[in-house]
Amino acid sequence: MSSVLEIRALKWVPLALAAAVALSGCARDGFYHDRNLDYTEAAPAPPLVLPETRNTQRYRDALPVPQAATQGTLDEAAEIRPPQSLAIGSGLEPEYVERREVGDQTWLVVAADTGTVWPQLEEFVRSRQLNVLQSSASQGVIVTSQGEIRLQSALRAGSSEVRCESGGQTMTSCLDALESHLSARSASASVSSSWTAQRLTDEQTLQVRQQGEEWEVVIPQPVDRVWAELNHYLELDFAQEGQRDLLASDPSSHEFLVEYMTETERNRNPLQIVFSADVRKMSQEIRLALQPDGDKTILRAINASERAFSADDQLELLERVSGYLR
Repeated sequence: MSSVLEIRALKWVPLALAAAVALSGCARDGFYHDRNLDYTEAAPAPPLVLPETRNTQRYRDALPVPQAATQGTLDEAAEIRPPQSLAIGSGLEPEYVERREVGDQTWLVVAADTGTVWPQLEEFVRSRQLNVLQSSASQGVIVTSQGEIRLQSALRAGSSEVRCESGGQTMTSCLDALESHLSARSASASVSSSWTAQRLTDEQTLQVRQQGEEWEVVIPQPVDRVWAELNHYLELDFAQEGQRDLLASDPSSHEFLVEYMTETERNRNPLQIVFSADVRKMSQEIRLALQPDGDKTILRAINASERAFSADDQLELLERVSGYLR
């Protein structure tokens, strides 16, 4: 009896061996081919070449890449434009069309590049049936029998300035009509853009530099334009009494008087306050002075109080204010 059972058990040995071999194969490769190793063993293939007998008129680049002029060598450090930095406080996001004013000069600032604004100006002229004497997208000017419409890049990247003048004087009625026209286009702005007008963009950037123990900002724009832009954003951002507040502005001297609590003061701990002459955190008065320097403007922060104002405090305030212009 036992011999019969042994014979029957031996019959299952080949089947068990076959199953082990099959299962080992499944464990190694799985039920589906694993292609992960194919990528590691892949070799580059030669590029596809069209025959010389092809019709060249029928074959073009689907996504052509424009040739960019190379500036400097690969060993040089690239200049990286800082990001737009209006996210300092609330309510600083610009409207599509805003006004700026210095003295008797008024102009519009549009939150779009010159290539986008130019077709809208051409549409405005056509809709008003103005008599166009000269139009140049590369120069950003449309001359009509009533006056001139001028377009240029604004201080902030991606924005434009639009002026409507006659004999160097602002035409208020024209500017009002332009503001209404551009504002109406903001909700359904066309994606059409003028490549020629895009060349009006100024690639110069502002520079924060140290002069001795003082910090200053070099802004590559005329002082009146800089003053108007800073005045607009200081009125919006410096409106928190005890923290930061715009006390006065003088367009004739290109200065602002602000009340500002520095980060050093804000971060004073209770122990520092106890052993200090001031039992509470205090702000101080600072003069923001703009000085013309040819076609540039120098921005400085000058202490107008008896409290300490270190170089780090000065840099902090200047970086905040100059952020409006990026």
